[in-house]
Amino acid sequence: MIYRALGIMSGSSLDGLDIAFVAFHENGGKWQYENIKSTTIAFTDDWTNRLKNATQLAAKDYVLLDTDFGRYIGQVVNEFIEENNLQFQVGIIGSHGHTTFHFPEQNTSCQIGDGASIAAITKLPVVTDLRNMDVALGGQGAPIIPIGEKLLWSEFNFLLNIGGIANISIKKDETYLAYDICSANAILNYLANQLNKPYDEDGNIAASGKLNTALLEALNAVDFYQKKHPKSLANQFGWDIILPILNKFDIATADKLHTYTVHIAHQIKNNIALHIDKDAAHSNQFLITGGGALNLFLIHKIKEELKDMNIEVIIPNETTVQFKEAIVMALMAVLRWREENNVLSSVTGAQRNSVGGAMWMGQEF
Repeated sequence: MIYRALGIMSGSSLDGLDIAFVAFHENGGKWQYENIKSTTIAFTDDWTNRLKNATQLAAKDYVLLDTDFGRYIGQVVNEFIEENNLQFQVGIIGSHGHTTFHFPEQNTSCQIGDGASIAAITKLPVVTDLRNMDVALGGQGAPIIPIGEKLLWSEFNFLLNIGGIANISIKKDETYLAYDICSANAILNYLANQLNKPYDEDGNIAASGKLNTALLEALNAVDFYQKKHPKSLANQFGWDIILPILNKFDIATADKLHTYTVHIAHQIKNNIALHIDKDAAHSNQFLITGGGALNLFLIHKIKEELKDMNIEVIIPNETTVQFKEAIVMALMAVLRWREENNVLSSVTGAQRNSVGGAMWMGQEF
């Protein structure tokens, strides 16, 4: 069976909307995919500010933003379809939305980007609110990408995505564990912005800086890192917990970038050490995706931290690096359409696996 779906991801790094049009082929429970067309639509300064400040809005303005963002996504999708001559080819849309509030301990997680608005504008079936069922069942609602890793990239024992937040997935005897590690590009981009750069290309600024051991010790002492999985991070973790620590240190921004990059690599090593079989006959394959996979200095530091472990670090093609999450959003929409589990309780700690997502029909049936 072949399904053609469009996945949309708005990540915590606030760099834009990742869109991927994907063909999935399922045969006897085995899945393959072809990423036909993908792109990133950068947010304007206005959208960046509106999304970044969403949690500070009054209730009415928050609801209006939810609708506005949904209509914006719908318009962007229509333009993407028109520009790439994909009319009548997209069967379903999976839209992650943009995470604002994330309180799994109170059974709540909110992603704005009104699905009804997307469906009304595109006239296509749309799946949104992909985390909510899992959270209602007592789960973290995150990470939700491992269902795609299980079905599409099962050959890897460890999978890391470095976006605004870095999260890891671990395969053990066909069971997947996954959780958030730390803030990543959200903080690195913020620091680069202080130097009037949208991001630190290749990590060159960080590489030019020096390690501040006192700052590194303060970062590594954050309580979250001592918690056991399942666990997840809200976007606010970076702003409320990490930035105040960085701001206490009157050092060059390049030194902060260098030190925070080392901190990310160190936390990744710590978490792999909890799960790796160092005596395995073959090296453990470690797939790294997300924007951070293009940060050469960060990847260098990760490899440096892992040098004494039995690990082969793999950076896939740039399309997979940048659009893996959007690809999985498309897959999750297809699974929702098929009424099959698309969130794994072994990852989130929920009572059971679940079929997550609200379905919005764009046309009358």
